[in-house]
Amino acid sequence: MTTYSPKVSEITRDWHVVDAEGMVLGRLATEVARILRGKHKPIFSPHMDTGDHVIIVNADKVVLTKGKAADKMVYRHSGFPGGIKSSTYADDLDRKPADAVRRTVRGMLPKNRLGRQQLTKLKVYAGPTHPHQAQQPQTLVIEAAKARS
Repeated sequence: MTTYSPKVSEITRDWHVVDAEGMVLGRLATEVARILRGKHKPIFSPHMDTGDHVIIVNADKVVLTKGKAADKMVYRHSGFPGGIKSSTYADDLDRKPADAVRRTVRGMLPKNRLGRQQLTKLKVYAGPTHPHQAQQPQTLVIEAAKARS
């Protein structure tokens, strides 16, 4: 018995739209990372990019649980001595919500060239509109990610 490895011609890429309004950021990011990697397909192979394209809209309406927005810090470093900068998730979500969501999804992808290739299939928009109507994306409903009120 041989191990199945999908050929490039067998990989089909669909487009999915996720409405992030009222969703918990971490739960949303895990589901999106799963789709970007292609783990929802029967032809999944960990060394190949078999995933689909994902469009996230309403990134500015994503929530964090248990006061993490004010407590959790985001760090970035310029590469120079003393070049570390920090801010809270609440500041990042206010300033650039699309980048905050993209960074969270990026942390759940592989840390190599395959992960960087998979991240190019992610499109994040702060508002409810996106310019990808020509690709005829299908709406993806992620039920477990809704925040409890």
